[in-house]
Amino acid sequence: MSRVVAIFILLNFYDSALALIKEDIILKMQKTNNLSFNFIQTINDKSESGKCILEYPKKIYCEYDEKNKKVIISNGSSLVIKTNNSNNYNVYPLDKTPLEYLLDKEYIIFKIQMLEPRDIDDKYINFELIENNNKINIFFDKKNHNLIGWQTEDIYQNLSVTFISSVKINQKIDEKKFILPKNN
Repeated sequence: MSRVVAIFILLNFYDSALALIKEDIILKMQKTNNLSFNFIQTINDKSESGKCILEYPKKIYCEYDEKNKKVIISNGSSLVIKTNNSNNYNVYPLDKTPLEYLLDKEYIIFKIQMLEPRDIDDKYINFELIENNNKINIFFDKKNHNLIGWQTEDIYQNLSVTFISSVKINQKIDEKKFILPKNN
């Protein structure tokens, strides 16, 4: 067998393996209604950590571990960023942030179906989504095909990298977590 044929066979096998991984990722996402996880988020060389509950579509509640105990909440249409050591908070339209796309499971599945997966260091599978000037990289574990994080630009145009761990899927969730704070 010539080298060209052998390379062609290996490339076809590799492409087939990535296609199977992609299908498994899509199936797992279709079966996921919510996620609870720990996270480490790095923005401009500053890292923060905490815990989140994400419920599709477009709801998230995150508590940061740091001294100001920042909380991020989305009810599906608005995003609130609040520090617990004050009663002040900022409200943003969700559709003006990359979370508009990250919290939309159907959108992610639709995009993944059209994209080719990228193998990163034989550890991660990456899909790059580009929508309305938002560039979002979503990462999955190559072995178990679970979501492990994403990379975006935040609302202040800073590169934001979020790694998630201790993921629990389809847990019972307190819906009150997604209620936005009342105006003072």
